[in-house]
Formats: sequence, structure tokens, C-alpha cells
Amino acid sequence: MTDPAAVGADTDAAAPDETAGGPTGPTAWGAPVTESFGQVVLHPPVDRWFETVAACRDDGYVMAIDLTAVDYSAHPGRTDLPEGVGAERFEVVASLLSHATGGRLRLRTQVPESNPEVASLFDLYPGTEAMEREAWDLVGVAFSGHPDHTRILMPEDWEGHPLRRDVSMGRIPVQFRDAPPAR
Repeated sequence: MTDPAAVGADTDAAAPDETAGGPTGPTAWGAPVTESFGQVVLHPPVDRWFETVAACRDDGYVMAIDLTAVDYSAHPGRTDLPEGVGAERFEVVASLLSHATGGRLRLRTQVPESNPEVASLFDLYPGTEAMEREAWDLVGVAFSGHPDHTRILMPEDWEGHPLRRDVSMGRIPVQFRDAPPAR
């Protein structure tokens, strides 16, 4: 795994108090850390999403290269999360890049179905504006503080969010306007 000190690891922090319900493994910027395909992955709680991303930006991760949302309702009992992080139906994933070091950092926060909302990263990374609109439009995770919370891909009168696992697939009739008659 990448050197923890190079990615903001809490190397001088005392061992976490397991009775407090905090992370029990390695942490960086106060969030549990794992590794996936050689990339450092942070798992901040949804209520610390903005704060954690802001700390990463302040430490040199100056570019958000991707932001998306995932519906994990078809994957109960996932085992890809660190100990102490509870799986939720939705997950918001952001990938950050440090130009100075070339380092990449992925952040994954669990978003409950009962309140699918996270803080917008637009104030930190204005380039996330369209990515957050897409995540809301297709999956239904809202971004509080977003400057333009309107649909970006689906028609304005579309009901629901087509990439949710509870939406039927293949039931949308295709309509062609002014199509030539069949020969």
C-alpha cells in the first residue's frame, strides 16, 4: 500500500478507542483507510464527507477527476468495507488527484436510503457540478448546497432515477418522431 504518511495518515494519533465506535484500523484525515488495486481508499462517514475532502484538498489533492453514486441494494452483505463502516444502500465515490505527487485518492462514503443526501463538493471543486447533477439524476443521491439541482441527462418530466436497482429495465417505449413509414 502507499506510504500512509504520504496520504495524510493519522500517524501521530493515539490508538482509537474501540468502545467509542470509531475506526479500528488505519486512518487518514480521520477516516478509515483501505487499499484497492494499489490506490488508497478513504471511507469517511457521510456527515464528515465535506470536511474530509476539504482536508485532502488542503493537503495537495487539488483536482477532482471523478464523482459518482452507486446503488448497492442488489449486494447485501458486502465485505469490501473496513471494520467499523456499515454498508448502506447508496455510496458516493470521488477520485482526487495530486498534481505535485501524481498521487490518486479515492473516497467512498455510505449514504443511507432513508436520507440519500451528501454535501456538495462544488465549493471545493467547481468541476464536480455536472458530476453531482448526473449522480442525482440517475441514482437519486442529492447534494446539499449544489447551485443547480436540475436534471442533466433525463427529460425534466422524468419520474424517478433510472439507475436505481428497483427500477424495471427495458420497459421504456421508444418513440420516434416523424419516422418514415415502413416499406
